[in-house]
Amino acid sequence: MTFHIRPGLLVVSTALMAVTACSEPIDLDFRGAFGNAPSTAAAARNAVSDRPEPDARGIISYPGYQVAVAQRGDNLASLAARIGADPQALARYNGIQTGDPLRDGEIIALPGRVSEPAGGPIHAPAGVDITTLADGAIRKADANKVETTTLAPSSQVGIQPIRHRVERGETAFTIARLYNVSIRSLAEWNGLGSDFSVREGQYLLIPVAPPGEQVKPFDSAEVQAVEPPGAGSLTPTPPSASKPLPAEKTVPKSTPVKSSAPNLGTTQTVASNSRMAYPVRGDIIREYAKGKNDGIDIAANPGTAVKAAANGVVAAITEDTNGIPIIVVKHPNNLLTVYSNIGNLAVKKGDSVKRGQKLAEIRRSGTAALHFEVREGFDSVDPIPYLG
Repeated sequence: MTFHIRPGLLVVSTALMAVTACSEPIDLDFRGAFGNAPSTAAAARNAVSDRPEPDARGIISYPGYQVAVAQRGDNLASLAARIGADPQALARYNGIQTGDPLRDGEIIALPGRVSEPAGGPIHAPAGVDITTLADGAIRKADANKVETTTLAPSSQVGIQPIRHRVERGETAFTIARLYNVSIRSLAEWNGLGSDFSVREGQYLLIPVAPPGEQVKPFDSAEVQAVEPPGAGSLTPTPPSASKPLPAEKTVPKSTPVKSSAPNLGTTQTVASNSRMAYPVRGDIIREYAKGKNDGIDIAANPGTAVKAAANGVVAAITEDTNGIPIIVVKHPNNLLTVYSNIGNLAVKKGDSVKRGQKLAEIRRSGTAALHFEVREGFDSVDPIPYLG
């Protein structure tokens, strides 16, 4: 199956994947839990099978299509020669040039079938309904149908994954989020580079769960009990009118009253160390919403200076597929800030920056706003509590 799906919202978080030098492993699953429903993060991390092993040529063969896995030192021409395919046809189909170098493990989609591996194509295990598993994606699918061949006995058993074609404006993160898989799994299955970049026209295999893996059904017992409507709450016992009120204590006018106001000389320093400055000043036109908007959008005139929210190091500078820059700054305590919808960059990767230092400017075309995110590791959090 091949799908052409455009997410309505471009999310900039793929840039975070360039910060893989963090000392501790980070959960790259960005799917959020809603309400009291059980979290799906563990499922995305653990319930993903390994990509099937290719044959000696690098071919992975499914009933509906075949892909080739690039080997170290490959370019498209050498891969085409090894599998017996037309390099020009491969280039057109995958949106690259015949001389372009390929990453070790990169997936190249085949427009037609080449000779099958000795064991034949990978077949689904008995009792697995592929249509049911892919139902959500099929509803969004392209009208063009992929013709399948008759299943043959195979030494490999597995589910045929969805094959997604990258459209303009998409990133690895938007695609992973679209299919509810982790970025890490998507990268491992498709041999993505350290910056997790994808190109328009590239085909990606969407990781699948191991054969027979069952999704845990929703258990109402895991949700905190809620009283039925109309149950009401207990009325507190009113104080007895028969008991006398305590004697009123008169404070002499000359007695000084101790102020409860905080000592700004001590508290202000602590606050400034724990909070961040607004990268631009303006109205918040879109608020943080976990799983929907992983940051805030702050209105600002085109050309407005975008400043570092706190001291840190520029950990990554990348672009989305529309060529719009994204800056990621790493701060102490495993905090990251993300700045997008920017241009005229004033820093480069590896630069140390100070709070309030200019990083870039608001773009002079498109939406007049900055998209700003704060992340604890790779987990997005509401920026407002951090901003002073």
